[in-house]
Amino acid sequence: MSGPLYVGTSGFSYATWKPGFYPAGTPQREFLRFYAERLSSVELNTTGYRLPEEDRFRRWAEETPDGFRFAVKMPHPNQLGAFTGRVRLLGEKLGPVRIVVQQARDDAFLARLLERLDPAIRWALDFRHESWAGAETGRAAVVDALDGDAAFRYVRLREPPYDDAALRGWAERLRPLLDADLEVYVYFKHEDEPTAPAYAAQLAQLVSTGQG
Repeated sequence: MSGPLYVGTSGFSYATWKPGFYPAGTPQREFLRFYAERLSSVELNTTGYRLPEEDRFRRWAEETPDGFRFAVKMPHPNQLGAFTGRVRLLGEKLGPVRIVVQQARDDAFLARLLERLDPAIRWALDFRHESWAGAETGRAAVVDALDGDAAFRYVRLREPPYDDAALRGWAERLRPLLDADLEVYVYFKHEDEPTAPAYAAQLAQLVSTGQG
């Protein structure tokens, strides 16, 4: 495989993941460091509701190893300028930025948005209305679409449970994308039990070992 696979979960700061994932007694301030030693990426959703302070982004970068990636949810597109400057503090650890688009299809809106996006950042559009099917997004990826012109793919697996057969099926679907030298980002939905990090670790192993 040529392209890198970044697989993880939607969020990491869940006390209910003790002791199944985080060892009993692990303080919450150590969660990210522990998580990043075992998985290669995490999807941050809290950033979509309130933009964290600069120091928070710096700490996230400092607490994670080289090669780790953060996928960051953007608030409303009106905050694009301030948000772009803030997430750049993650440096090389910044993965895709996900923009949720709730409204029905509006090609003029999309054109204006794409024009404003910093080309140095990976952007993923998370369309929530079916009317956007087939929209041209250029270098921006479409969440859960395995085709397109972007140099990466962004997949959110939101329908647990995932048994061994389902995970092998996803490994088979992702491997050709990696062989085509695309970056692939995959995130499992948070549940109260630590099933998401277990799924993520298993999927990463299946892809890397060629099983499926």
